[in-house]
Amino acid sequence: MRSIFRPVFGTILVGASILSAAITDPVPVDTGLVSGVSGTSDEVRVYKGIPFAAPPVGDLRWRAPQPPAHWEGVRKADQFSAVCMQQARGPAAAGGPAPSEDCLYLNVWTAAKAPGERRPVIVWTYGGGFTGGAGSLAMYNGEALAKKGAVVVTYNYRLGVFGFLATPELTKESGHNASGNYAMMDMATVLRWVQKNIANFGGDPKRVTIDGESAGAMLVSAMVGSPEGKGLFQRAIAQSGAWMGISIGHMTTLAQAEENGQKLAQAASAASIAELRAKPADELLKNSRGPFGVVVDGWYVPEDLSLTYAHHKENDVDVLVGSNRDEGTFFSRPGGVNAEQFSGTAKRRFSDQADAYLKLYPASSDAEAGTSQLASFRDEMGWHMRTWAQLQSARGKGKAYLYFFTHVPPSAPGQPSRGATHTADLAYMFDNPPPNVTWTDTDKQLAETMSSYWVNFAATGDPNGKGLPEWPAYKAKSEKTMVLGDTVMAGSGIDAAMLAFYDSFYAKLSSGGL
Repeated sequence: MRSIFRPVFGTILVGASILSAAITDPVPVDTGLVSGVSGTSDEVRVYKGIPFAAPPVGDLRWRAPQPPAHWEGVRKADQFSAVCMQQARGPAAAGGPAPSEDCLYLNVWTAAKAPGERRPVIVWTYGGGFTGGAGSLAMYNGEALAKKGAVVVTYNYRLGVFGFLATPELTKESGHNASGNYAMMDMATVLRWVQKNIANFGGDPKRVTIDGESAGAMLVSAMVGSPEGKGLFQRAIAQSGAWMGISIGHMTTLAQAEENGQKLAQAASAASIAELRAKPADELLKNSRGPFGVVVDGWYVPEDLSLTYAHHKENDVDVLVGSNRDEGTFFSRPGGVNAEQFSGTAKRRFSDQADAYLKLYPASSDAEAGTSQLASFRDEMGWHMRTWAQLQSARGKGKAYLYFFTHVPPSAPGQPSRGATHTADLAYMFDNPPPNVTWTDTDKQLAETMSSYWVNFAATGDPNGKGLPEWPAYKAKSEKTMVLGDTVMAGSGIDAAMLAFYDSFYAKLSSGGL
C-alpha cells in the first residue's frame, strides 16, 4: 500500500477503487459529526466551514483561540465560512458572506475511502500580506492534490489588527508575557485539530506537511522555528517567503509591536483593552494601519528567528522551499522607480556596500533602475529561500529541497504578462488552472509534475518519484536548485555573485546584533 502515497508522473496510484465514492458521511470530529459534499466528481469529498475555535469576538478578541462549541446531530459542512476581517472584500469573499470576526473555520478535501488509509496531510496557509486572503479562495481548491493521495486542509487565520495587535496590557494578561501572534496561535490550533481529527478523514497525523505562500510562507517559517510547533508536523513547504519577510532585516520585537499597538489605541480613543474590545470590528479595521506581521513575542517566537535557524534550534523537519524568477512584478512595474530614487535607497540601506550593490544592479538611467529594481527583488527573495535551505541542510537532520520557478503562465484575455511573478507557481502546485485562461500542454505537464512533487514530499519527505525528473536534495557545495520551468530540470537559480552580496550584507546585519 505504500505506493498509494507516491503518485507516478502522469498516473495517480490510489488503487482500483479510485472510481468509487469517497469516505462515507457523517465523519466524527471532536465537537460533533459533519457531512460534506462531493467535489467535481464523487472521487473527492469536501468538508467546508468546520469550526476549529470559538468565534474570537467580544472578550475573546486578541486572545488565544478557545475550543469551539459542541453540536448535536450532523452539521452540514457544505458552505465556506466568512473570511476574516480585511480591508476589502475582493476575491476572498466573492460570492460568499462579508468578512467577519467569526471566521475561524477550516476545510478538508479527501479522496480516502476509509479512515484507516492514513494518507499524507497538507495544511495550507494562504498569503495576502497578513491583511487579506482566505482558505476558501478558489485558487486553493485541494481537489487535484486529494486525487493524487493527499488529504488537504485549508483554514482562515486572523488578519491585520485582529491577528497581530500587541500592547503592554495584552502582554500582561496573556499569562505568557507575550502578545501579537494571534495568527500563529490560530495556525497552531488548526495543527492540533489535525492531530485529533484528521485520521477520521483518512489522513495520517504522523505525516503532516505545512505549506504556505508569501505571508503564509512566513507563518510556516515561524512555526518551523517555534517551540509551539514541535511535534505537530513533520515537513514544511514555503513558497516565496521566510521569517524576514520579503527583504533582509530584523524581525519586529515585542517592544516595537507594543509601541505600534499603543499608537493604534490612542488613535481609536481607547484607554484600555476593554475599550478596544468594545469597538466595532469595522471601526478598528478602518482606523488600523500596518505593517502587521509575526512578532518576536518571547512565547511563540522566543527570539529573532535568524538566531534560531543559525543555531539550528528550529524543529527537526524536512523542508521544500523556493521562489519565482519575476517576483517583483507583482509589487512593482518597470519604470516604477527612477535612477535617483533607486540609487538613493541603495546608499541609505547598504551604506559602505552601496557601490558593490550598484555594480550588480546599475541605475545609470530610469529604465535601467526599473530593471535593476525587479532583479534585486528576485535575488533578495531567492537569497532568503536558498539561505533557509542552506541552514536546514547544515542542521544535519532531515533534508532540504530548493526550487526556482521560471515558467511564464498564459495571461487572461486583455491582461499583460507579468512573467513568472509572485504567486504564479500556485496554480501549478495545486494543479488548478485559473479561470479565463487556457493552459497549453506545457502548462498541464508542469502542473502534473509539480503537484506530484508536492504530494510525494508530503508522503515521504522526498519529492522524487517514478517518471519525475530527479530533484537532488540541497547541498551547500553544489547549490543545486530544481528549475521549474518549461523544462523541469536540476540547475542553478539565483546568480552566485548576487547571493554572495546578500551573504555579505546579512553577515554585517547579523554582526550588529539580531
